[in-house]
Amino acid sequence: MFSRSTSCRAAQRAIRQQAARPAQRRGLAAPASGSFQYQSGEAKGVKFACRDFAGPTTTLALVSKAGTRYQPLPGLTEGLQNYAFRNTERRSTLRIVREAELLGAELTSYHTRESLVLEAKFLRDDLPYFVELLGEVASSTKFEPHVYNEEVVPLIHFAHKHFLASPTDMAINSAHSLAFHRGLGNPTASASVTPYTKYLDPATIEYYSKIAYAKPNFAIVANGAQHEDLSSWVNQFFDNVPSTVEVQPGLAGTEQTKYYGGEERIAHASGNAFVIGFTGSSSFTGKFYKPEIAVLGSLLGGQSSIKWSDGFTLLSGAKASPGTYVKTTSAIYSDAGLLYTIIAGEATNVAKTAEASVGVIKKVAAGEITKEQFQKAKAAAKFKELEFGQNIKAGLELTGAGLVSGDKPYQIDEVAKAIDGVSEESVKAAAKTLLETKASVSAVGDLFVLPYAEELGLTV
Repeated sequence: MFSRSTSCRAAQRAIRQQAARPAQRRGLAAPASGSFQYQSGEAKGVKFACRDFAGPTTTLALVSKAGTRYQPLPGLTEGLQNYAFRNTERRSTLRIVREAELLGAELTSYHTRESLVLEAKFLRDDLPYFVELLGEVASSTKFEPHVYNEEVVPLIHFAHKHFLASPTDMAINSAHSLAFHRGLGNPTASASVTPYTKYLDPATIEYYSKIAYAKPNFAIVANGAQHEDLSSWVNQFFDNVPSTVEVQPGLAGTEQTKYYGGEERIAHASGNAFVIGFTGSSSFTGKFYKPEIAVLGSLLGGQSSIKWSDGFTLLSGAKASPGTYVKTTSAIYSDAGLLYTIIAGEATNVAKTAEASVGVIKKVAAGEITKEQFQKAKAAAKFKELEFGQNIKAGLELTGAGLVSGDKPYQIDEVAKAIDGVSEESVKAAAKTLLETKASVSAVGDLFVLPYAEELGLTV
């Protein structure tokens, strides 16, 4: 165990010890396997996973089931995120900052629709210190009123203003709200000052932390750590974390996600954004994974992966002007997904491109694509999935969420095999299904010009 001194002597001693070691001790570690597979396990009721990447640094994350999907009141996820790495029972904010700086580390926190992520990046030999720190944060963070008023509230206000200033962010959040209503439909940033100022305070955030940091609701994930080492330290430093979740039945967001669809129109003076969304695929770790959706998303595309080229994607040639932004995304979650195309630019061009986009989906459903286009889309989808899973941030988040939701890490090797098995017929069938179900259509900007879903031939 580390010294329980209230000073920074533990961190200073660690640095002196590291300086005294031979330089070769920080050499590249051999990976646990020849792939990017995660090794998973459980210690003291805490689920964990790691990949032993070759390299001198480690990235460690606590991934909790506390994204905006699960917050029972507006702003709770943002409030909890902004309390990360602040005062605990043992450490002040100043001490945490000084010790992290002495060890050359980075501490960050962020959230998605499903996860709240506390992340630390540091030199490999410092793994025990940061596992202990995450254990402390999860078990004994102090939710002090002065920190809330002076630091947390201004950060939430900033996120709120940024959200309202971006037509694209508003359109994407609107489409999610139409598609899933509550739960996954909750906006990733507070959409209005009134709700979170009405419901939010340090005591409520502390209550939410007891849910987020209960052992069944989070996982520890590392890149650049050995399985045995991580298991040992998690076993040692997470004793004081609650083993049960003391909440009323029907916790927000825990019910099976249902897709609805619909249409919303929001006037905005700063720009134009238009989203056409359909029910998609869950994450690979979920029960509703559909690899053909990833291939269909790559086929539709909109953005070229090669500089100075329009690319092979169908939507790249459907833009009304070169200045119109078009991108198709397959947003994957634990039990659902949203395949959506975002179009942004001058209102008239956005309207023309939206009409062309629906026409492109109809062409795919009718089988009016070439074998070469299909092969390019399949190759692009496979590359994107492998790149995404190899990405440290994405790998940590997806694996942590997978462990919490279904005891399954995100294994990119298996995802690649699934995409290899996608056929032209399955992509054609997927496109046909999109047109037969309700769409989620959001228009933000000049509503006099931007079209209605019905005018595009879509059912909402």
